[in-house]
Amino acid sequence: MLGINTLEDYNKVNIILQKKYVDKFINNGVIFLQPNTCYLSFDTKIEPSVIIEGNVTIKEKTVIKKGSIIKSNSYLEGVTISENCTIGPSARIRPNSNIGKNSRVGNYVEIKNSKIGKKVSIAHLSYVGDAIVGNKVNIGAGTITCNYDGKKKNKTIIRDGAFIGSNSSLIAPIIINKNAKIAAGSVINKNIPSNYLAIERSKLKLVKKN
Repeated sequence: MLGINTLEDYNKVNIILQKKYVDKFINNGVIFLQPNTCYLSFDTKIEPSVIIEGNVTIKEKTVIKKGSIIKSNSYLEGVTISENCTIGPSARIRPNSNIGKNSRVGNYVEIKNSKIGKKVSIAHLSYVGDAIVGNKVNIGAGTITCNYDGKKKNKTIIRDGAFIGSNSSLIAPIIINKNAKIAAGSVINKNIPSNYLAIERSKLKLVKKN
């Protein structure tokens, strides 16, 4: 028995508790590359053959299924990571999110309240919030789902096989249908039909210096 009367006492007990959590998963076949740098919640669930790199924070209501890799400096809260996913480094996945099998969520990607399908690639520098993303979707760097209109959160739906070019803004509510393509640098505020290419850019101007 250890009493907690100061923050120093709390830290001492928390270190003991975290080691207990980590040891339990190691004994069940989870690989921690730097176990002393990770934080786990009391209800964390991690299946065997998962790899957890250093400085990973896993908060409440998080499930990580077999074969997945959580790379360094990632933050997971209230999310289910399906089999054989790669998360991070430096990814942030917030509550009520589900990542489908064989998907990749890369560095500096934030996901919130979203369902991500199978074999999806969101490789870097994107925000996906209040969205439903189908299977085999590619979301390029710098893509943003513009989900908040100042009064309420709106839904973005991206259907199977869609390709979202880099630096695109999807203004919700919006539906990007199957196999549609969004050209890089576009701002999209209308639904896009299946098998169409959507391009929205201002005209390039070249002004000669005096």
